[in-house]
Amino acid sequence: MLREMYFGKVIPWERKNRNSEKQKELLRKMEAEERYFVEKMSLDDCKRFQEMLHLNTEIAMSEEGEIFSYGFAMGSLLMMDILDEAQHMEV
Repeated sequence: MLREMYFGKVIPWERKNRNSEKQKELLRKMEAEERYFVEKMSLDDCKRFQEMLHLNTEIAMSEEGEIFSYGFAMGSLLMMDILDEAQHMEV
């Protein structure tokens, strides 16, 4: 796994799109709501709305990065504990 990550075959922040039908339906609804508001807004309001959506995406990406980092660190600590326990086991 580490070699594949090193050579770029596995990119942790990229995931295959495995959206369920429920997720796809929610996305369609969200896009429809966005279109509705954009059509009703003035040009200035539309620009501000688009900027707000962009900022929301940036926040979500930052949070996902932190979640990944935390999960990776927790998994590494767990493996260290497991290896430590294995060294102290009597076989």
